[in-house]
Amino acid sequence: MRRTAARLLIGTAFAVAAAAGAAAPAHGTDGGTGSLEVYPSTAVPGGQVTVNTAACANGGAAGDAGAVGAGRFILAPSAHRGEAVGQFRVPPSAQPGTYEIVAECAADGRKVAGDLVVVLSSQLQQVYPHGSVKTGVGGALGRDPVQTAAGVAALAVAAAGGTWLLHRRARGDGI
Repeated sequence: MRRTAARLLIGTAFAVAAAAGAAAPAHGTDGGTGSLEVYPSTAVPGGQVTVNTAACANGGAAGDAGAVGAGRFILAPSAHRGEAVGQFRVPPSAQPGTYEIVAECAADGRKVAGDLVVVLSSQLQQVYPHGSVKTGVGGALGRDPVQTAAGVAALAVAAAGGTWLLHRRARGDGI
């Protein structure tokens, strides 16, 4: 029992560590004067991406995600830790690869960059089942309604016979 619990805890710890590593923001630099954080650093086509930087906090910035096909976006000044924050959506037609996202500060024209990795499927993305369950039993309205009707009739006869036997036993007639 203890060994199973230990394995469960270790497995959970590894899963959390892997998820934290995959969801960590990407940092780009412009020579030490600031950085552009891209979160999540790995995205799927159609996914929402948030970009922030402390280099352009006093006047906002104009972002450019044209490399991935998302075009330009605005980074607005944020009260949170003096950062400028913006968002864009990765186009559904984006191909897998690493793309540079750039922001140019409105106040002084300084440019900062960060990398975005586009993948076709995310391990963190929830996958929902689709289709029917292949149990081999079939449904009530399966491919052969004659066999379905025969099965229902057999169940009805068995239920009636069982009820009759229980009734005889309760009356004391014997079996």
